[in-house]
Amino acid sequence: MSKVELLAPAGDLEKLQFAFLYGADAVYIGGKDFSLRANATNFTIEQIQTAVKYAHDLKKKVYVTVNIVFHNEDLKGLKEYLQALEKAQVDAIIVSDLVVIDLIAKEKINLEVHLSTQASTLNAKSANFYKKEGVTRLVLAREASREDIIHIKKQTNMDLEVFIHGAMCTSFSGKCVLSNCFTNRDSNRGGCAQICRWIFAIAGSDKPFSITPKDLNMVTYIKDMMDIGVNSFKIEGRMRSIYYVSTVLNVYRSIIDKIESKTITDAYIKYYQDILNRCANRESTPQFYDNLPTNKEQYFLGRQEESNQDFIGLVKAYDEKKKIATIEQRNYFKIGDVLEAFGPNKEPFEIKINKIYNENMEEIDVARHPRMIVQIPCEKQLAENDMLRLKIFDISSYL
Repeated sequence: MSKVELLAPAGDLEKLQFAFLYGADAVYIGGKDFSLRANATNFTIEQIQTAVKYAHDLKKKVYVTVNIVFHNEDLKGLKEYLQALEKAQVDAIIVSDLVVIDLIAKEKINLEVHLSTQASTLNAKSANFYKKEGVTRLVLAREASREDIIHIKKQTNMDLEVFIHGAMCTSFSGKCVLSNCFTNRDSNRGGCAQICRWIFAIAGSDKPFSITPKDLNMVTYIKDMMDIGVNSFKIEGRMRSIYYVSTVLNVYRSIIDKIESKTITDAYIKYYQDILNRCANRESTPQFYDNLPTNKEQYFLGRQEESNQDFIGLVKAYDEKKKIATIEQRNYFKIGDVLEAFGPNKEPFEIKINKIYNENMEEIDVARHPRMIVQIPCEKQLAENDMLRLKIFDISSYL
């Protein structure tokens, strides 16, 4: 296993399984209660037990978010829930409110505690305070700079978890109340309506206005972060698709492994950067790590986030004798298209679509119905749950 942890979001059991398959060392999930992603599918206690057993059989970890800001009425059932998580043998919980930390100590509940990014930790004094309270890992604020990380690591010697990819908050994480004001949905109790993604009209102007930050993308700084002692690299996106999570994990797993094997090059970094930018449909940047963000790291005058249709299909089976792959189609493709296969422990490779067969092995010229089962010839071996995407970038042109 790598000396640094690659930590992935998992909104349900299927996404958890894909996260581990595509290179995650650990996942973070939310229960039905006390979790900030109330709109995600989330996990029942029984599903958490299943997830933990599945992960532990793979020698991997599961962290559960208990990271809302608690109002008095939210405390009902908290002790019993924490005891249930202890019984499920989760590897840690992620919290933002001291009431949870105090309750664990008072009731002698055996749970490792990680401090959520919602606590906005940016200095060593705060970090050491939480360390004395029993916190073993800090999930630093997304606004942490390189200097902040170095100083906190030096002064605390705590495990540090840092976001490396995904959506940013327009405010300090955990401090925004825009959703409360606009929609009466509490952003700090799981109800965020993402007001910062809205497009507003400016009085007396025909130009749109927004306050949307561009996504976070730390591809170019992974080696530097490893060198300064970051212990866990965290990807945002419990509500994202299996294609998004698998693609992002596949990229960062490849980068970390190449850094550790000393085979990483600037050409690979450029290629991976292009893959990630295409996957997200939104521009991305390192945000606070190297400099304070400017207008270049924000969308102020509107934006376009057109959903691409790159995800072509999921491999369901591969017949080695016949060299035929069975595909569950996800987006339209046709004879003559050039696709790219990728998967765990596999360098991407090209597939030219010369023939397509339906489930009855009858030739068709196009796969146009979502989730239809088709078969395509493929000389190179594929595995179940490999993925196919449109070939946009050719890695050979970067090397």
